[in-house]
Amino acid sequence: MFNLDLSSRTPIYEQLYNNVVRLISSGALKAGDKLPPVRALACDLSVNPNTVSKAYKLLEQDGYIYSNVGKGSFIADNLNSLETQKQLALEKLGDALSSAVKLGLTREEIQNAVNSALGGTL
Repeated sequence: MFNLDLSSRTPIYEQLYNNVVRLISSGALKAGDKLPPVRALACDLSVNPNTVSKAYKLLEQDGYIYSNVGKGSFIADNLNSLETQKQLALEKLGDALSSAVKLGLTREEIQNAVNSALGGTL
């Protein structure tokens, strides 16, 4: 369900945050769905519970989830789908740019590809 790249420069809490946003955007997580408890998810992913807790706090601050004391964390039902779609698009763009850089593409090659994709509107 959650994909972590431990060799990435992106902090693990941010990767968790992005995973939840991606799952919401794709429809895999729907309003009212319960997220795994912090300790259980931390154990499953072999990460510190504070890392999962930080991701959940950020998700709650941004309105993606809400917490009920003693019951857990749930996907919010008042999500702004446009914002989640934008977040997903930016995540995909970041992943694509990271891959391009790892493959050795130059800044000029990347800029040319972006300009081409946008029809030269930059």
